Amino acid sequence: MRARVRAGDRAAFEQIFVEYSKVVYRYAVRLTGDWSEAEDVVSLTFLEAWRLRKKVHPEGESLQPWLLGIATNVLRNRRRKARRHRDALTRLPRTESVPDFADELLARIVDTERLSTTRAALLRLSPAEREVFVLYVWEGLSHAAVAEALGVRPGTVRARLSRARGRLRKLTEDERQHESGSGQVPGNRGFAARSIEEKKR
Repeated sequence: MRARVRAGDRAAFEQIFVEYSKVVYRYAVRLTGDWSEAEDVVSLTFLEAWRLRKKVHPEGESLQPWLLGIATNVLRNRRRKARRHRDALTRLPRTESVPDFADELLARIVDTERLSTTRAALLRLSPAEREVFVLYVWEGLSHAAVAEALGVRPGTVRARLSRARGRLRKLTEDERQHESGSGQVPGNRGFAARSIEEKKR
């Protein structure tokens, strides 16, 4: 398959799209919290994969780390563009506010709230920690595969993962203290608890 991809075999690309597009989509949703943006990321990832096909290493097993590495770069580029766009908007003169009718679109509110809660917890991590956490814990890649996807050493993956888990544990402890003082139920306890459970893998 790697040889066929390197050779630009279109049937091979159709095959890896069928096999991995859902994986890339799921990864993008978890990092962006936006289904529509995730669809764009999938398209851009496979366009980039076609452009970079000759850079596929000739040896190896699954192409998943390679594709998720491309998806990670696509997401990083989109974050940079979004940040530049926000910066540009802040320099524009203020205008009268326009009514926002987005609240009318609540058909998927339950899933949206769950995704938002999870993303809120992830956003407390640095981008590098967030990428490692999602690839290792949710996508199930090995340390070596995560390292391949991100272009870093396995030791770097372990260090980032350890920091991410430590910060999520602290968030859980802080929320429990807040709950005991206010009686409120924390929103992302399940997410953080899962991260701790994954440490036992």
